[in-house]
Amino acid sequence: MTPDRLVDDALALCAPVRRVWVALSGGMDSSLLLEIAAPLARARGLSLHAIHINHGLQPAAVDFEAHCRALCARLAVPLTVEPVEVVTAGEGWEAAARTARYRAFRSRLQAGDSLLLAQHGDDQAETFLLAALRGSGVRGLAAMPSEREDHGIVIRRPWLSLSRSQLVQEAATRELAWVEDPTNADAHFDRNYLRLRVLPAMRERWPHAASAVAQSAAWQQEAEGLLAELAALDLAAAGGDPARLALAPLMRLSASRRRLLVRHALDCLGLPSPPGTRLAEIDRQLQSAGQDRQVHIDWPGAEARRWGGHLYLMAPPVPVEAGWRLEWDGCAPLETPWGRYHLVLSRQGEGNGERNVARPFRVTLRRGGERLRLPERGERDLKRLLQELEVPSWERARLPLIWHGEELVAVPGLLTATGWRQRCASR
Repeated sequence: MTPDRLVDDALALCAPVRRVWVALSGGMDSSLLLEIAAPLARARGLSLHAIHINHGLQPAAVDFEAHCRALCARLAVPLTVEPVEVVTAGEGWEAAARTARYRAFRSRLQAGDSLLLAQHGDDQAETFLLAALRGSGVRGLAAMPSEREDHGIVIRRPWLSLSRSQLVQEAATRELAWVEDPTNADAHFDRNYLRLRVLPAMRERWPHAASAVAQSAAWQQEAEGLLAELAALDLAAAGGDPARLALAPLMRLSASRRRLLVRHALDCLGLPSPPGTRLAEIDRQLQSAGQDRQVHIDWPGAEARRWGGHLYLMAPPVPVEAGWRLEWDGCAPLETPWGRYHLVLSRQGEGNGERNVARPFRVTLRRGGERLRLPERGERDLKRLLQELEVPSWERARLPLIWHGEELVAVPGLLTATGWRQRCASR
């Protein structure tokens, strides 16, 4: 298919009431994409916008932004320029720039919007080869999907079936102007090395190397889809909550299916998957740990814990602040460093939500030894009560305790003392 037809097909999938965006870098690929998309979107009655991410990493960034402004003015397409700060944080510059770029997309676009990217078949081949050289599995080798959703934003890549040479020919026919990125000639970067040195050598031997590699990526995407379906079935059997997987059905799976389910659950939670070594360590400890042993394995951005017959997957908890406390009126949202609680607390017999107590409530964290008086049970040790409720040990340290004077009267959502009443407040 021609570049025009592929773009028009992608636009046909876009909801007419939502905005369509083109990621515009100012290079040949994205400039051509906007040139083609502008009249086609207008003919379909779509609201087309362009977004330019200014990484500020090189002097040419000024030229890129100026070109994008001029192109959008000529095509009458509204342009949003997003300056970003690229922080490596253990990543290479290429990966860090990509992270910053997608963070900017999420901050500017709204759920339901569509984002068109100009990546093509040569980009797909490079992504596949980079993944293979890193030893990636099916997910990495699937490279870039033609369509995916990211935080409600629909990302489409209409040109993955085309080579860069086809796009260059189309740009020449249109006498299109663009800005050439000077870093594209720097073979120090891995992707550039593949583009400048490896793929030309491959094409010399195998003329259709890039398209063949891109086809392999497409097969991997199909396999990834089937694996996702299998993982969804296993998740349902493990209780359906990706943050809390029941161990009994989990341990009945083969080792490879357990690892697949953990990765799938982390995806559902929007958390990063662990490196292969950490994933293998989770599986090893689950098999070797006794029923009472608490497994705790972490990696950047997430962690896994075993407790009470379940495997918990979560973001790293915010550290506990020793001595934390606040005063609360009993009806406003209870704000803590670890979360917000929407509840109303009052004495039994008082009005719903009125502050009919002699003094404000005091909110603290556990220090140990707290006791709570319960209806028909009398005074009980709080630690034992939380154990009975199967509250994981790491969550107990972050539970706010609500006091009236020297009396512990409530633990939000869990326990209420004799003579008191708590209910959920409307948000």
